[in-house]
Amino acid sequence: MRRLLLLRHAKTEPSEPSREDLSRVLVERGRQDAAKMGAYMATHKLTPDRVILSPAARSQQTWQQMAGAKAPTAAAAAPDTKTLEQIYDASAHDIFAAIAEQPAGVQALLIVGHNPGLHEAALMLIASGSVDARELLREGLPTAGLVVIDFQFDAWSKLHPQSGRLERFVIPKSLEAASR
Repeated sequence: MRRLLLLRHAKTEPSEPSREDLSRVLVERGRQDAAKMGAYMATHKLTPDRVILSPAARSQQTWQQMAGAKAPTAAAAAPDTKTLEQIYDASAHDIFAAIAEQPAGVQALLIVGHNPGLHEAALMLIASGSVDARELLREGLPTAGLVVIDFQFDAWSKLHPQSGRLERFVIPKSLEAASR
């Protein structure tokens, strides 16, 4: 079995014509949401073997905040982390190709990137799972939203559309509601 975790970068400062898009950074809410998502992943044992990041500052910072948020008993080794240019401004097909190229030894893969590519890739890969969660995901993938998809194959090279089961879809607002 393989597990894919797709995470949209956390909330950033607005884009400005005078600023390069790659250099946009997280705002305070984004840093908090990324840390919450990192703690959630650690607590729920959603630990990737490999992390693939977009080169954009906001994706890099999202992962830094997430990696710094550990569960109280988490002692796992840091995952192999790679920055891939093709994840920035990627289409669903670019993301699909990056996933399919992963070595067989990677059981759980996390990609931190951008919409619309991440959202479209998730929709393209999911064939089953909770109807409610799939419907919520169809509405959109918000910042710091996490999509967890399980596959019943033994190598990423066997990836194909509609081959996954949506295991869960978590957004920062759902974490806030659960903690009340």
